[in-house]
Amino acid sequence: MTQIHMTYRQHARAVLALGLPLVGSSVASLAVHMTDTIMLGWYDVRTLAAAVLATSWWFIIFIVGAGFAQAVMPMVAAAVAEGDEVRARRVTRMAAWLSIGYSVLVLPLMWWSDRLFLAMGQTADVSALSQDYLRIACFGLFPALATYVLRSFLGALHLTAIQLWVTLATVALNALANYALIFGNWGAPELGIRGAAIASIAMQTFSALVLGIYVQRKLPQYHLFQRIWRPDFGAIREVFRLGLPIGMTSLAETGLFSASAVMMGWIGEMELAAHGIALQLAALMFMFHIGISQAATIRAGGAKGRRDRVELQRGALAAFGISTAFGLCAVMIFVTMPGTLISLFIDPSEPARDTLLAVGITLVYVAALFQMMDAAQVMALGLLRGVQDTTVPMWLAVISYWFIGMPTGYVMGFVFDWGGIGIWLGLCAGLGAAALSLNLRFWRRAVRIGA
Repeated sequence: MTQIHMTYRQHARAVLALGLPLVGSSVASLAVHMTDTIMLGWYDVRTLAAAVLATSWWFIIFIVGAGFAQAVMPMVAAAVAEGDEVRARRVTRMAAWLSIGYSVLVLPLMWWSDRLFLAMGQTADVSALSQDYLRIACFGLFPALATYVLRSFLGALHLTAIQLWVTLATVALNALANYALIFGNWGAPELGIRGAAIASIAMQTFSALVLGIYVQRKLPQYHLFQRIWRPDFGAIREVFRLGLPIGMTSLAETGLFSASAVMMGWIGEMELAAHGIALQLAALMFMFHIGISQAATIRAGGAKGRRDRVELQRGALAAFGISTAFGLCAVMIFVTMPGTLISLFIDPSEPARDTLLAVGITLVYVAALFQMMDAAQVMALGLLRGVQDTTVPMWLAVISYWFIGMPTGYVMGFVFDWGGIGIWLGLCAGLGAAALSLNLRFWRRAVRIGA
């Protein structure tokens, strides 16, 4: 029987219909962290520097565990395409199991983190404040991972709108909780960085509970929580095999950016704070590519389940086209209004405002350089995950980020004495190498699907 294939325009519409709510959810998730950054920046520059360091470490730990959640998306998409609801349920449950075990295992890395920060060359005050944040925020790791598992499950079923609404509600509630707990408003105690950590835990728990209730009530046919305490070692092995390389790939990339934060801390607190602001802006634009890449993962997973090579390739080209168009828009925004963007994060009465603006504007210009490279590499990763190819891409990412990007950043920043600009040029080098190698891997792999 001859297959009827969608046109490129139809693929683009399908990617946008699936991806835009995921983009919105990603932007809203980032907005939670951005709210923390903005409010802590208004509170105190040293506290902001500590928050940049602490949240970078928390996110490194989170993103490794999130590999198990991300494995759910292509596995469930392929299972649904094959009409196998049992497999969809099994892998989702065991991803939750792996998330619990991981959360317990990494708890000491956050509880005793000040020694690590001191060993990295950070000041004693910033290290102590960072640990204060992490000793509270560590208890939000499992609800955050559980939320990601549920989001991946729902995304694979093309149920993305609920994720957007829940995340938007989280943004609003987090802003209110931060306003009360960081500054001591509305009769709440003034907790500073600890208040931001408490607000984060509350919002992560809220998201997990709401999505869990939604799945239970709206998707009873999947019986997702029925006998969830029973182990399924076959599914655990499958999720672990696919999810661990995803987590390690994310670690390689996130670790590159976090290591750049450490190097910026060697230069000074002001440079570290400016780095955190510029990175938040770059991450905001990057959320669009994350959402579209997740849509590409889901659609590639479905094409793999149907063994439809033509649909895989056409869908990939449509996703790349959408991502490239947005990337060009992001470059224009960064180049034309860097000062306006940076000033959003700084209290007008801050004595160091002019210095922060000067450093931050320069970094935003460099961030414009790697927008297209960052978009290309994350899109290739999303498509490779869709066809459940994760181990080789992990090694390509490690080589690109750590054997090319990191040494380049160190040499340019400290040997050539270019400071923060040199460190960020190293980021460009690593992302460019990843974009090239991962795209070559996907397009060589894609032509074999269904052959």
